[in-house]
Amino acid sequence: MDTPITRAEHEEFRRRLEAEDSRLNTRLKIVENDLKDIKALTASVEKLAVNMENMMKVQEKQNTRLEELESRDGEMWRKVTGYVITSVIGLILGFVFTKIGLV
Repeated sequence: MDTPITRAEHEEFRRRLEAEDSRLNTRLKIVENDLKDIKALTASVEKLAVNMENMMKVQEKQNTRLEELESRDGEMWRKVTGYVITSVIGLILGFVFTKIGLV
């Protein structure tokens, strides 16, 4: 077990270790760049989520305002219709009372 290795074997072992270190360093740089890209993407997604939330709030406000406007038009239409119906009934009753001779 205690047999010494030759200088050539030692040099070959050293070259292989250096090559492996170089390969690992290259892979590590690639992973670090990928991690930077993932962090940037995460930040972008977070901004997008905040913008979507703000858009949802604005849309809810607009929905509320739209419902108010629609109900105003509906109320106005009901009032006008009520006045027209009241006028028609008044005219009919006036005509009937005139024919009966009450007026």
